[in-house]
Amino acid sequence: MSERIENKGEGCGAGCSCGAEAPGLLVSPMDRRKFLSLGAYAAAAAALAACAPVATNVTSPGSVSATVKVSDYSTLATVGGVAVTTVNGTPVAIVRTGATSFITLSRVCPHQGSTIGQISGGFRCPNHGATFNTTGGWVGGQRTSNMQSYATTYNAAAGTLTIG
Repeated sequence: MSERIENKGEGCGAGCSCGAEAPGLLVSPMDRRKFLSLGAYAAAAAALAACAPVATNVTSPGSVSATVKVSDYSTLATVGGVAVTTVNGTPVAIVRTGATSFITLSRVCPHQGSTIGQISGGFRCPNHGATFNTTGGWVGGQRTSNMQSYATTYNAAAGTLTIG
């Protein structure tokens, strides 16, 4: 990348040893200030690209498999209750969404892999402040994708949830 500057001097032009392509124009090399300025722009662009929303969830295991007893978690006795636990080494939140319906969410942040904590009305990543509602949808803070959910089946007769 080069800049062109005007030369007000006489006798400069095509064929001159200064390298001008036409009379009155000189080609100047990139100076230190310009180089550092362009480098700062490139670093800022890279940082902004790293903050873009994550399109896919690469920080949580693709699946977990377990069966849990609903009665083991007193918070799941009522609709809207949330049980924060670990299933096969993966931190999860089990949410009772109806009389016979539940969802299981990975508590591994879809943005940076931190363990998401429970807050009033949902969840929050302690690392970058993204907040999620009780069904795992992103609602505020640093933009990211929704929390990953796992297939969850309720067996009312046995009082168990099959996750995965």
